[in-house]
Amino acid sequence: MNLPPKLLCLAPLLALALLPLRPAQAQEGPPPLTPEQSTAAAASYQQYCALCHGPDRAGYANDHAPSLKSPQLFAAGFPYIIGEAIAYGRPGTPMGGYHEEVGGPLSRKDIMLLTMWLGEQAGTAPIELPDGAVAGDVALGAKVYAESCASCHGAQGEGGTGTALGNATMLALTPDAFIRHTVENGRDGTPMVAFRDKLSTEQIDGVTAFIRSRSTGWNAPEPMRHAPPALDAYVINPDAPAPEFALKDGLYVSAAELDRELKAKKRMVLLDTRVTSMWERAHIEGAVPGPYYASREEVMANLPTDGTWIVAYCECPRAAAESVVRKLREGGLTNTAVLWEGIQGWVSLGYPVVPGNAAPKVAGQP
Repeated sequence: MNLPPKLLCLAPLLALALLPLRPAQAQEGPPPLTPEQSTAAAASYQQYCALCHGPDRAGYANDHAPSLKSPQLFAAGFPYIIGEAIAYGRPGTPMGGYHEEVGGPLSRKDIMLLTMWLGEQAGTAPIELPDGAVAGDVALGAKVYAESCASCHGAQGEGGTGTALGNATMLALTPDAFIRHTVENGRDGTPMVAFRDKLSTEQIDGVTAFIRSRSTGWNAPEPMRHAPPALDAYVINPDAPAPEFALKDGLYVSAAELDRELKAKKRMVLLDTRVTSMWERAHIEGAVPGPYYASREEVMANLPTDGTWIVAYCECPRAAAESVVRKLREGGLTNTAVLWEGIQGWVSLGYPVVPGNAAPKVAGQP
């Protein structure tokens, strides 16, 4: 039940359970829970989830909480999206974060088991969805949204009978393909109907692109997308003083500390150690892609060696960033740190992110 390092980063909430993906096929499900694990997860569900999602997972018991029985949800959202939502919640909605690192009652193992149990109860094999942006006409999507979506999801994406689609956390952590799959296929047993026979492919692509475009606010114009900095411009605020970090265990910096020093415009490098497609979806402003799977030489090639602080982060929340920082420290770069909460925690705590625009790969760039 152990995973290779890449998947440990991509699915930390299920790192002991998820099996490798097979392109263009349904994923194999994880090994079944033991009876003891299933009993514990079912008890967690009744204690923490049933009040809003209903004792039978049918949803809409309180606060318009969605159904957790929908096969379409678990086909497209298992395990990453489901696990992230449980762990970090949806700030600005009644869905709070249940991970102990954001003040919740559940450990990472508890959330893993609960996510697996929900998947087993749904009884649907997960599918692999493509990553990357869905190209669509945002203006057309806005028209489709107003005509077909706003009555349930709110004119400003605030939610109602349907999910709050204007939620920044959801948009920062959810792939375009998941949104598109939901529009196209709906959610059985819920008011969310399938639009595959009601809207054209162009309209579905357009409304997906429109929803994505609202990631910086419902009334915002099309958000400015950020290209990776040039190879000689990795340092943020190069003429400023160094940040003042009080590292936990000599390694970790908190989101609050990092935000404080970024606002103070201190000199540093932010290294996003996820796969670059995730950097493109959303990243901390000023961060440069430095994927965890690159060699030490590739990661270090464009980093300063003059003592500038380098803060790495990932999604999971720390595994990939820790592996990169180990490489950097082995190479002599000691002023290095890992963002404790990862970008999931960063976004869920209300700190800002920006969308990216992947530039063509430059020789020597990781």
